[in-house]
Amino acid sequence: MMSRNPLRNRTSLVVLVASCVALGTILVAAPWTVPASRAQSAPVSVFPVPGGRVAAPGTQITFRGVPPSRLGSIVVTGSASGRHTGSVLADSDGMGGSFVPSVPFKPGEVVTVTTGLDIVGGTGGSFTFTVATPAGRIRAGAPVPARRVKGDVGRFVSRPDLQPATVMVTKRPRLAAPGDIFIAPQDGPVEDGPMILGPYGGLIWFKPVPHNDSATDFKVQTYDGNQVLTWWQGNVTGAGVGEGEDEIYNSSYLPVATVRAGNGLNSDLHEFQITAQNTALVTAYYPVYWNASSVKRGPKRAIVLDAVVQEIDIPTGLVLFQWDSLDHVPLTDSYQPYPTGVRHPYDYFHVNSIEQEADGNLIVSARNTWSVYEISHQTGAIIWSLGGKHSSFKMGPNTSFAFQHDARLQANNLITIFDDGAGPPIVHKQSRGLTLGLDPTQMTATLVTADEHHPALLASYEGSVQPQPNGDDFVGWGQQPYFSEFNSHGQTVFDAHFVGSNSSYRAYRFLWSATPASLPAIAAKVSGRKPTVYASWNGATELARWTVLAGTSASSLAAVTTEGKQAFETAIRIPAGEAYVAVQALDVEGQVLGTSKTIKLP
Repeated sequence: MMSRNPLRNRTSLVVLVASCVALGTILVAAPWTVPASRAQSAPVSVFPVPGGRVAAPGTQITFRGVPPSRLGSIVVTGSASGRHTGSVLADSDGMGGSFVPSVPFKPGEVVTVTTGLDIVGGTGGSFTFTVATPAGRIRAGAPVPARRVKGDVGRFVSRPDLQPATVMVTKRPRLAAPGDIFIAPQDGPVEDGPMILGPYGGLIWFKPVPHNDSATDFKVQTYDGNQVLTWWQGNVTGAGVGEGEDEIYNSSYLPVATVRAGNGLNSDLHEFQITAQNTALVTAYYPVYWNASSVKRGPKRAIVLDAVVQEIDIPTGLVLFQWDSLDHVPLTDSYQPYPTGVRHPYDYFHVNSIEQEADGNLIVSARNTWSVYEISHQTGAIIWSLGGKHSSFKMGPNTSFAFQHDARLQANNLITIFDDGAGPPIVHKQSRGLTLGLDPTQMTATLVTADEHHPALLASYEGSVQPQPNGDDFVGWGQQPYFSEFNSHGQTVFDAHFVGSNSSYRAYRFLWSATPASLPAIAAKVSGRKPTVYASWNGATELARWTVLAGTSASSLAAVTTEGKQAFETAIRIPAGEAYVAVQALDVEGQVLGTSKTIKLP
């Protein structure tokens, strides 16, 4: 898919941009100072944050909170690389822009940025940040397919290219919330990719990703006022993090946008949230050389993963916000021991979810510190932490969690968390879908509900909890091949699992309506003298019946039979003597939704 990120394709020509010059105009000018009367007095947030120590050499310098035409003079000087030329690109919302250097900064240098703005955390309109020393790419991972078992993948005559993992429903959804199921099998055994299942586990849509790629965090979101499908796609590295990009598709299953992390980083598999402002929250991992002597067995020069949270302007690809774990959380807060025996980077934090609050601040979950953090969207400062070694909240009985995933603030000061409980080490006997009540006045956390699977499941990684409109919780068990729904009393009202030993990073239930842009698929076989027509339409949610059109020539087709949709693929026997066939997809009212190509019978 074509990149929508101009930073990958645009040559930076602007040296300095004055406040009176429209963005995109080319200048060559000497530094100058904005008169005090014209300086912007509103506070301006900048990223990298003032005093930050983990900037990438390819970082842009983000300014937020002021119209781009009023940014004024921006002078950028590296302690080793000297003064930088570059261009200023405007954010699509008109509330900021980024200075994009013409050449990267040098590892280890201190960069000084001088402006006429009121910089949050700066001094007199100036601030500095340090460029970290990159440690190279993370070792690529090799997918390990699930062990083959009978019936572990689906096979279709009309779509032989699709071989998705199959699912068995063991608790029928008679009392469950309405909606379809959204998962993304990660372990093949033949193909991985985003998948939609009906309430009873039947396949609705499957999109295989390229060989050796994976798909995660597949769900329904809203973008620009429309329901869309989103997921991450790419390589899962040997360190258990991702290098890829985030996809947005519409209800015709056509691509809308591809979102990539900025500042030279790769989008990670753990989170892709579209905000109410139509921006994207993504995770990324940045391997840097760092002093790890504060932890047991840690050397002074170690490869440490900086866990990164970014907000991306989807139309421009510009970074609107960046938070680096190494600037805010010390290595000693981790429960993860320093790796030994192999040259793995030290993943001390492991960010796995981001949630934006109504005030713009962010809720961030870190697996390896066993903590959930509220982070200022303006400065990146930690406002509070829940759990871990330095919890701001007093944890009540049965509220402690370990290696958690998918922390989401809910209404009425509730927070849902998937408590994995196993790392290693094993902390709990079983994983749980938790709902905790937070008292922001007394700063206490109490247990509201704990959804537990029977028999017990223990996941070492991944997992999700999604509250439903009817009060149920839909729980994905991560590493374990299950997804379940629990009512408000903790009773199981739906349960299903992959037939094989597979997993899905998260699992969701959403209402979804779609008509594919593609045509219905058709194939045919002849046994004896009577033909059988096979019809399917990958992704069609309104399909109710199939009409078979047949004739002695391709131009003389007429309806010969109509049958109800049976499953993803419907097999229909037709009378002998016909030479050509096609199928029409009908909705419940008999309206034609789509017609296949015409094929000649064997």
